Amino acid sequence: MDYQNLFEHGAELGRALAAHPGDAETALAAHEHAMFARAAAVEADDDGFYTIMIDDHAPHSLLALMTGAEPNA
Repeated sequence: MDYQNLFEHGAELGRALAAHPGDAETALAAHEHAMFARAAAVEADDDGFYTIMIDDHAPHSLLALMTGAEPNA
């Protein structure tokens, strides 16, 4: 588990809450906006990994990736 990212996300949420005292909804929206931007960047750089995990051949396509076997089409 990547605890560093968890701590960073928690700290970012804390900063958003501090920046919007008494307005948790605005703070949460600001935090989510930043999270979605990071997630989009990760998705753009995933080389199809997430697609393999959820494609029509999953979980076999993921197992093929992990084992080096030929995926069954």
